[in-house]
Amino acid sequence: MTEATSVTQGHRTAARRIADMLQLLQDSVAIQRRIVRAGDTVYQVGQQFGCLYIVNSGFFKMVNLSGEGREQVVGLHFKGDWLGLDGIAAGQYGCDAVAMDTGEVWAVRYDALLQAAVRTPALLTALHQAMSRELVRDHDSLLSLCTLPADARVAGFLRYWADALAQRGLRTDQITLHMTRAEIGNYLGMTLESVSRALSRLARGDVIRFIEKGRRDIHIPQVEALTSFIQRIAAPMTAAALH
Repeated sequence: MTEATSVTQGHRTAARRIADMLQLLQDSVAIQRRIVRAGDTVYQVGQQFGCLYIVNSGFFKMVNLSGEGREQVVGLHFKGDWLGLDGIAAGQYGCDAVAMDTGEVWAVRYDALLQAAVRTPALLTALHQAMSRELVRDHDSLLSLCTLPADARVAGFLRYWADALAQRGLRTDQITLHMTRAEIGNYLGMTLESVSRALSRLARGDVIRFIEKGRRDIHIPQVEALTSFIQRIAAPMTAAALH
């Protein structure tokens, strides 16, 4: 089995898992559906926790305020992701959940979810898996911020976005970034100018291509090229660290 075939099968498995999980929720617990549009807030930091939210469609960002009162993007979520997990421990949500485009979220009362899980243990498994994936994402994000140079961080961000789309059965050769350059920089711990320079270098290397309308639409001829780009940049740093 080639690496490309293995990746494709992994994406198909993820797509099936997401579809099965959404169907399980519909069959097992009361759901309140909500249509949101870009800029709508699903919940706000400090709001009393009562529900978990599952993304059925659209793109969402998690936003915190820094000590200086500046907005900080701390997470991105796609179809099948659970929102509000950070509210379980403290009894209140730890950030704002904001829609980046038109989409739909499902609200599920946490107490009702736990009661339903007694009858349907697969619900508890789905919740634990969502928590685990959140921990892995946070770990990977922190590792990227601490170890990768700017260009590799931007390439990694594009690969993450493309992989998230592939896992949901969507095309990855042409993606629309529902974030400004400033928001991407905010998320990656970079300045707007650094993000723009990194994107320009990726374009000059033909790793990505800009589609004219607004330059938020990006053509990625081969997602694997992003991985190769990251490896080329990271290799000298790894070698230097060993000496």
